[in-house]
Amino acid sequence: MPQFCIIAHDRAEPGGAERRQAARRAHFDRMKPYVERGSVLFAGSMLAEDGSMAASILVLDMPDRAAVEAWLAEEPYVRNRVWDRVEVKPIFVAVDGRGITPSWLDLMRGVPAAH
Repeated sequence: MPQFCIIAHDRAEPGGAERRQAARRAHFDRMKPYVERGSVLFAGSMLAEDGSMAASILVLDMPDRAAVEAWLAEEPYVRNRVWDRVEVKPIFVAVDGRGITPSWLDLMRGVPAAH
């Protein structure tokens, strides 16, 4: 399946940190089954210089862009207006937590990448 990188920027307005905190449990509860089945390859927060959360970064393994958009439509941070601008880009994962990916090895052997 193709992988997608999501960079979801937090709203820069009063009450944003409180909205994030209020939606956090629902966000984590919703993420758990996606992590368990391997659809979420990476998730974390981008920090501002002062250490506060400024954005979320996720790498998803989903069938296509439409599946990512459907996933985002139900995301608690979207529904609760935590995230403002959400960027979705297809990516090629060369190294993951297990090491060099088979896709990268295929690419090095001259096998076209399947996206």
